[in-house]
This record gives sequence, structure tokens and C-alpha cells, in this order.
Amino acid sequence: MGHFSVHSAPSEEPDVAYLPPADEGLDLIHVDEAMVLVNKPAGLLSVPGRGAERADCMVARVQREWPDARIVHRLDMATSGLLLLARGVDMQRRLSMAFAAREVAKRYEATLVGLLAADEGEVDLPLCTDWPRRPRQMVSFTHGKPSLTRYRVLSRDGAAARTRVELEPVTGRSHQLRVHMQALGHPIVGDPLYGQEAGRMHLHACRLSLRHPSSGAPMNWFAPAPF
Repeated sequence: MGHFSVHSAPSEEPDVAYLPPADEGLDLIHVDEAMVLVNKPAGLLSVPGRGAERADCMVARVQREWPDARIVHRLDMATSGLLLLARGVDMQRRLSMAFAAREVAKRYEATLVGLLAADEGEVDLPLCTDWPRRPRQMVSFTHGKPSLTRYRVLSRDGAAARTRVELEPVTGRSHQLRVHMQALGHPIVGDPLYGQEAGRMHLHACRLSLRHPSSGAPMNWFAPAPF
């Protein structure tokens, strides 16, 4: 969401050892002369973190196959799903502009703790960095930037007290979906920062739609959630 440097990015949990999943090859969704689309596993940084122990990341793995690959948005370390990389500086610029102009449609699937009452709705709460507890984000009506998430219930599991939802981040703030769901009183299952449960976080970038940066043709991709 937006443009991020490929050189350095803080891990979500700076004080925790970084143990990325094994490199078993790329789960490649699409590749052409303009871009590479991969299905990122949970637990892997999108871009390098600080220090040699956090050098292994999705962009580094992709660049072993396509050295001209450049990041244009990122997913949180604990989030899995569709991650798009541009090939070359010009395509990076074009795709970054498309993300900034909200011309890229993104959808996520998540499992929430508890039973969400409404079948659909919006969370419109401004967000900013919680500096004393960085990298956590928080709702702030004084310092926060406008942030909007739309949600739709896919199913409810009464026995497990869980709700499966589709999430649309209209804006692209850091940790937006995670903080907004917590604000509803239903944090994402397994969220290491905003929830109470251990295990993998149940947040997956499942759909991505945009116009091809060269041809202008509509492109639509789907990767099913692994939970």
C-alpha cells in the first residue's frame, strides 16, 4: 500500500527472533515483462528488516529469479497472500502511482475472534503510530490519518465463536485492517500485536485487481486463504 523502500523495514516484532518459513520456491501467480505476482507465506517479511538476520524476505527471494523486481506495496510479516512487484524503475513508478491513486482493488479474508453482529459495514477511524509501543498503530482523532475499511461477513461459526469476513481497505494505513477489527471488538485470530491468541494470524490478501501498466488490460487474481 503505497511505495516502500526495498532496503530496510522494521520487523513487526523487533524484539522477537525472525524465523521466516523455509524457502521452498516461489508460489508464483503471474509473471510478465512488467511485473511479478507471488503468494507470500505468513511469517516472511516483504522487504529486508534491520540486520543480516532479517535479510531473507519476499523481495530478496523474487530477485533471485528476476533481479529487476522492485517492491510497490507490502504485506505485514504475519499476513499471507498476493504481493505484487514491478520489473524495473519505470514499472515501479507506474504501479506505485496506481496504488497511490487507489486504482488497485484489494480484498482480504480474515477470521475474527467472536461473532460479529452486523453482516456488513464500515470502520471509519483515523490511525497513527503508537510511538511508545512502535510498531503498533492506534486510533487517534487528534493525530490520526483518515482510514476506512469495509467488511462483509462470509460465515459464522457459533461453536468456535469465530466470524469469517472479507475486508476491503479503502485506504492503506499500516496495520489498518488489524486495528480496525480490534476496534470493533473482534481482533483477528492469531494477531501477535492486537489479539490474545497464539498461532498464525488469520489474515490473507486473497484478491488483487488492476489495469496492466503497459497494455491497460484489466487484470484480476485470486489466491484462496490457507486457513
